[in-house]
Amino acid sequence: MEIDNQSKLRSELEKLRLEHLDLDRAIEALEESGRADQLQLTRLKKKKLALKDKITKIEDQLFPDIIA
Repeated sequence: MEIDNQSKLRSELEKLRLEHLDLDRAIEALEESGRADQLQLTRLKKKKLALKDKITKIEDQLFPDIIA
């Protein structure tokens, strides 16, 4: 059961990392175009930050800090 859960978490983590990277590239492309809508950029950046929070949460579940 534990292995199945870890497998699901790793799969979700990979999906979120790819989505985060896609958003990063989209934001960069909009900024470089010089025609970026500031509201759209703000929304994309907030979404990217929310994804980063989800990534961090899953990483903490998979790789907990062990205090020696």
